[in-house]
Amino acid sequence: MAVSRDQVLGALAGVRIGDELLAASGRLSEIAVDPSGRVSFAISAGPHEAAMLEPVRAAAEAAIKALPGAGPVFVMLTADRPVGAAPARPGPAAAARVAAAPPRAQAVPGVKRIVAVASGKGGVGKSTLSCNLALALRLQGLSVGLLDADIYGPSAPKLFGLTGKPRLIGERMLEPLDGFGVKVMSIGFLVDENSAMIWRGPMVTSAIQQLLREVAWGELDVLIVDMPPGTGDAQLTMAQSAPLTGAVVVSTPQDLALIDARRGVAMFQKVEIPILGIVENMATFVCPHCGTESHIFGHGGARREAEKLGVPFLGEIPLQMEIRETSDAGRPVVVTEPGTAHARAFMDVAQRLWTGLQADAGRRAAPRIVIE
Repeated sequence: MAVSRDQVLGALAGVRIGDELLAASGRLSEIAVDPSGRVSFAISAGPHEAAMLEPVRAAAEAAIKALPGAGPVFVMLTADRPVGAAPARPGPAAAARVAAAPPRAQAVPGVKRIVAVASGKGGVGKSTLSCNLALALRLQGLSVGLLDADIYGPSAPKLFGLTGKPRLIGERMLEPLDGFGVKVMSIGFLVDENSAMIWRGPMVTSAIQQLLREVAWGELDVLIVDMPPGTGDAQLTMAQSAPLTGAVVVSTPQDLALIDARRGVAMFQKVEIPILGIVENMATFVCPHCGTESHIFGHGGARREAEKLGVPFLGEIPLQMEIRETSDAGRPVVVTEPGTAHARAFMDVAQRLWTGLQADAGRRAAPRIVIE
């Protein structure tokens, strides 16, 4: 029988921070316990408290693991700033030290290239593109992984038709699941699909860090990262903590979506992440009955935007019912209907991306994050 939240709180009753009980300290996040007994929560830590609180985190983790029926336990330390507090601006000397510091991003062992697939807004088909792009690269003979970094709305389990929990390797490393030959990791494997992820920014960034670095990716030619929409904490976390090779920005053709795509491009450029290209999704609809071609959301907007910004245009993905149907069924179109025109569209985008990655190999230094 799996542990309950009350049992977890009971186990934490013996964990202290100095003279104070951890459970009464106000530092605990919401405790998530799934039906398999997997337990996860965070302990809030100030910017300079991480080293001091690491033994507390370890003690909390050990206390819960000792409970009968406890599954894997994930306890994170998160740093947060008081509401309304502004970050301190460094003086000239501090700013000079930051600018001269080496890049903060550290390589992920075994992973040669990390490509972020991003969008300025939701609803443009970014996750579907990420899934089929990863599979298309796999069909080219590459070793590929996919990290679903959309903590609030994970889609990879549904798109790949994957269920179950990752196997724990050693103390903290997780084994990714296999989706048609692609190594897949998502927060969706760790929490119940009906659970609402009511997490603040620091918890999200901590979770992304763990999903990136505490997963046994093995040797990968490419790791595709399906980013959450927007330009917030998750994007900055990836830019600062992972050596991104570059970013692919997804947009639909209409002006409203292109405004947000432009913001996404600007965000990556601001933190010196190369733009590997723009993809126009839902570009053309062909009526299955009469064969008439319609441009429901317009056409060519993303191509023109790429030309205006001076970045590669990787291709167009049509608006097709088969793409939606296979995605909902967990049977991605690239592997289930590889001979169709819509599957070839994904393959063409993957080929152009891989060609660009090979051409740029060794020519770009790792990005540096400079705080002004």
